[in-house]
Amino acid sequence: MADQDPLAFTPVRVSARDIPPPQTISVAAQKALSDGTQMPRMNWPPASDKAAWRAQIEAGTGMREQMAGPILAAAQCSHEKMQIAGVTCYDCVPAGSEGGPVYLYTHGGAFVFGGGVLAEAMGVRTADSLGIRTVSVDYRMPPDYPYPAAPDDCLAVYKALIETIDPSRIIIGGASAGGNLAAATTLMIRDQGLPMPAATILLTPEVDLTEAGDSFRTNEDLDVILKRGLPECNELYADGHDLTDPYLSPLFADFSKGFPPTIVQTGTRDLFLSNSVLIHRKLRNAGIDAELHVWEAMPHGGFSRMPVPESADVDAELRRFIARIFG
Repeated sequence: MADQDPLAFTPVRVSARDIPPPQTISVAAQKALSDGTQMPRMNWPPASDKAAWRAQIEAGTGMREQMAGPILAAAQCSHEKMQIAGVTCYDCVPAGSEGGPVYLYTHGGAFVFGGGVLAEAMGVRTADSLGIRTVSVDYRMPPDYPYPAAPDDCLAVYKALIETIDPSRIIIGGASAGGNLAAATTLMIRDQGLPMPAATILLTPEVDLTEAGDSFRTNEDLDVILKRGLPECNELYADGHDLTDPYLSPLFADFSKGFPPTIVQTGTRDLFLSNSVLIHRKLRNAGIDAELHVWEAMPHGGFSRMPVPESADVDAELRRFIARIFG
């Protein structure tokens, strides 16, 4: 957060070494850190090359459909595609959840990916794991719809929901880029004088698009899911706007003006660990009810698609937080 050049200070030189999965996590989680679930180190096109971005997005369509298929096939909740305030959403409703909390969910995907069938699948997974109605927003994305299209869509859906749902029943949350949008949308709600949601859930959130935090260096390549930062994605999304604008990077917001109770989740191998630590501290310093939960050796977004006990622990903490907020 400081302005001084980090190179003005003496850096720590780290020798090349192999870092095995620690024995302090479950065997399933150790396997997730060491087998074929690891993601490659991505090289993104420059933000100015919109055609290359469209090709990159199209190339990943099959993989996203493959990821979504088993989740949708195993769905226990009902799920329906609908338009809310002109925005495509997926309304995922577990049995018996009527009248309870409503989770306005914003999917991850570096602001560029994760829409369509994957947004539906993530809504279904969230509804089934937490047992609450989940409205997954399929917000517009770059290269055709850069900032502020995504938070504008999320805000429009929230405004529509509170016409029929008491805002004290609504939670706003998401993972990674979705965590950014959850925080940014909540700031927009506050700044427009709208009734605030009951809580926010920030899962390994990308809340600082400048990516200045320590873990962007210390966990580079150690995070098996996200091996490096996302400057190209962030630049594409920001579309020339100042990256320190709080609606782009909520970490730079003034939380003394108010913010709902918040739970933040991350892991010690998460590239975005610093994002989570910094926003939790900023919320706490502003007097906001905020929890930070850090899992041993967990990479960005959790232990990939493998079922591990630690993922169940995350869901249990979210359910406990929701129960605390809603009594």
